[in-house]
Amino acid sequence: MTKGKSATKYKRIMLKISGEALAGDKSSGIDYDTVYSIACDIKEVSEMGVSVAVVIGGGNIFRGGRGKNFKIERVVGDYMGMLATVINGMALQDVLEQMGVKTRLLTAIEMQEIAEPYIRRRAVRHLEKGRVVIFGGGTGNPYFTTDTAAALRATEINAEVVLKATRVSGVYTGDPELDKNAKKFDELKYIEVLNKNLKVMDSAAISLCMDNHIPLIVFNLNEKGSIKKAVEGKKIGTIIR
Repeated sequence: MTKGKSATKYKRIMLKISGEALAGDKSSGIDYDTVYSIACDIKEVSEMGVSVAVVIGGGNIFRGGRGKNFKIERVVGDYMGMLATVINGMALQDVLEQMGVKTRLLTAIEMQEIAEPYIRRRAVRHLEKGRVVIFGGGTGNPYFTTDTAAALRATEINAEVVLKATRVSGVYTGDPELDKNAKKFDELKYIEVLNKNLKVMDSAAISLCMDNHIPLIVFNLNEKGSIKKAVEGKKIGTIIR
C-alpha cells in the first residue's frame, strides 16, 4: 500500500458537480479553464489511490425550465437535460485524458458511439482498475435530478462518501449569497436536513444517502485542494450523516 492510499480517509468517493459549475463566470456553456481546474483536483486525488466516480448536472446547457411560459413537456425537458449531462461528461473526460488520467464515461441512456452503457459491474470494475468513472444521463428516467442520480450510483458502487461541490462553503440557514446573516452548519443529521427543508439536495437523494448510511460533505469547489482535503478527512464544508 502506498503512502497516498494510507493517508486517505475515503477510498471510493462520489463527486457531484453542478452543471453551472462548469460555466465558471459565464452564465451558460462550458468554460475550459474551470473544467481544467476541476480535472486537476480529480487527478490529484486519483493519484492518491482514491477511486473517483463523478456525476455532473446539465444546468449550464439546459435545465428544462419550469416556468409557465415553457411549453415543452416536462418529460421531454428532462430528457433534454439528461443529454446535457452527457455533453458535460464528455468535456470533463477529454480534459482528464489530456492529462493522462484514464477515464470511462457511462450513460444511463445508450449512445454507444460516444459512451458505454451503464452496467453496475462494469462501472465497479473500471474503478477497481483505477479509472475515473463519469456517469452521464442521470438515472435515465424523467422526474429524477442528478443529485438523486449521484446518490443512487454512490449506493450501487459502494462509495464511502458523496462530495457535493457547490459555490459556497457548506450548508447555511439561508442563501449566503443573498443573506449576509445566514449561518453555516458544521455538521447536520440527514433527518434535520429533511425536517428543516434545507436546500442541499432533493429529498429523494437525501433519503437514499440516509437509508444507506453514506455521509454527504457539502463544500466549495472553488477552494483549491478542497476535494483532497475532503478525502483526507480534514474539516471542510458541512458534513451530513
